[in-house]
Amino acid sequence: MADQTIKGPASYFPSIEKKYGRPVAEWQQIVRDHPSRKHMELVAMLKNEHGLGHGHANAIVAHTLASTG
Repeated sequence: MADQTIKGPASYFPSIEKKYGRPVAEWQQIVRDHPSRKHMELVAMLKNEHGLGHGHANAIVAHTLASTG
């Protein structure tokens, strides 16, 4: 049987959705719509403007940037 465990940034997604009440797709769109492509600027934006914790913001940004190139 294959290991079905989610690893990496996506492992945070269930707790992000539960804690902040928005689907991860919405958070990813916020990151995509922001003019910056710099990882730490995007993390700071999610923390300062939306109240996310550092780990959750980092997970969203890392996953979004990795999937959009």
